[in-house]
Amino acid sequence: MDWGSDLWDQHDVIERHTQSGLDLLERYVKFVKERADIEQNYAKQLRNLCKKFHSRRGSKEDQDTKLTNQQAFQDVLNELNEYAGQRELLSENMTVNICADLTKNLHELRMERKNCLLDIKKAQQNLESVLKQLEISKKRFEKEWKEAEKANQQTEKIQQDTNSTKADVDKAKQQAHSRTHIADECKNDYASQLQRYNKEQNNFYHSEIPEVFKKLQEMEERRIRMLADGYVQFSETEKKILPNISKCLDTISTTGRNINEKQETLALIEQYKTGLTPPADVEFEDYSQGVKPAANETAPHLPKVRIKQLFHKKNKITSPDKTMPSLVKDLSRLPPDKRRKCLQEKIDDVNKELQIETEQSEALMKMKGVYEQNSQLGDPSSLQPQIIQTAHNIAKLRGELNKYQAQLSEVGGGTFIQNQTSSGYNYVLSESSMSPSDENIYECGFDEDFEVDVPIGQCKALYNFDGGSEGAVCMLVGEQLSLMEEDQGDGWVRVQKANGDVGYVPATYIQII
Repeated sequence: MDWGSDLWDQHDVIERHTQSGLDLLERYVKFVKERADIEQNYAKQLRNLCKKFHSRRGSKEDQDTKLTNQQAFQDVLNELNEYAGQRELLSENMTVNICADLTKNLHELRMERKNCLLDIKKAQQNLESVLKQLEISKKRFEKEWKEAEKANQQTEKIQQDTNSTKADVDKAKQQAHSRTHIADECKNDYASQLQRYNKEQNNFYHSEIPEVFKKLQEMEERRIRMLADGYVQFSETEKKILPNISKCLDTISTTGRNINEKQETLALIEQYKTGLTPPADVEFEDYSQGVKPAANETAPHLPKVRIKQLFHKKNKITSPDKTMPSLVKDLSRLPPDKRRKCLQEKIDDVNKELQIETEQSEALMKMKGVYEQNSQLGDPSSLQPQIIQTAHNIAKLRGELNKYQAQLSEVGGGTFIQNQTSSGYNYVLSESSMSPSDENIYECGFDEDFEVDVPIGQCKALYNFDGGSEGAVCMLVGEQLSLMEEDQGDGWVRVQKANGDVGYVPATYIQII
């Protein structure tokens, strides 16, 4: 069963049905577009919501206390923002994978349907044209046959008339014969047109119409399959992002389960504990015995003073970062626990800086030894200012470290012991390059396994270069530089200046000497 054989006479039905199917496909495309817009707007609203509630000021107090419930809320917002990204991805996939493809296919189907209907229309017009010619030939045959009969009747009438001459009879016969001959020709033409029309009609109903209707049936089946696939893809597109969405939601759930309320409250104690003890009981002063308390500076504060200090509205709790300028000037004003904590933080910071300066000094001393062994690589005296400055920095940092260690010991924080030889290096400045106060600060020793960049040659700047890009170093024309690394094919070489700055310059801007 197919449309061509079973619905050959239902042209209008097929035309309406195929148009209705294409309209449905267009409606589905619009539906998916609007669904994608909803997802896009939903994602936008989620992102705006996350932005609205996300910590804008960096909330130093929250960072210092490190309360997990506060950080967890930021994590929830971050995951929700990622969730919004998945909704945006869903919207994009629906627009690209469903709407775009179906819109393209819909256009192709419309063009195919239009061509099929045009073929039917042309076939109908051709059949109607043949039918019209058949009608004309039929009418002509009818007319000429009547004229021939009339001429024959006239001839018989003249023959029966006794007054008619032979010439009249011959003329009548000749005219009748001519009319009969014309009628026979019209008859043959009519028969030919009739045969042609029957052939065209048979071809129209048994060949052309079935073939076009079959194409329309196949087109309709493809449209239905496209629509069905669109329904499936509509579901599968969202299923693909469900694992990521579930991951975001699971992360939010895990964040909530990881919050420990007991640790939260203890963290606040750790952050703001002062170590002070509550005020002692106020002693009774019996004025009836004539006792006058001596006014002195050692008299204890009254409880009401303590209460005012504790609960005055202006005494708001602030984070250590907000009071840091005053703490730096005078840590002794802090409560014992806070003072101990601040001193320990400062000791850690100084140790980090001291480690950096120590490594830099080791590198400079190693480089100086290399220069002394091979003077072509560089002048050892050019490193002396940097060595002196590094030694001063180390001395200053160790002085600060000793000061903070002593203060930490005073508040009962224990004694911080630093192994001065743990790095394996001591430093000393030459007598010719140091002031008397700088002498004998450090002794010098080297680790043979210490690795530094060794210059591979010398070069001279041919042009000025400002070194504006990241990793580059500036240079002046004629300046002598140490070549640290040759051009690796990218047009840049790494050099070291006399002041120790290392960076890249264009290979065409220098000349190796």
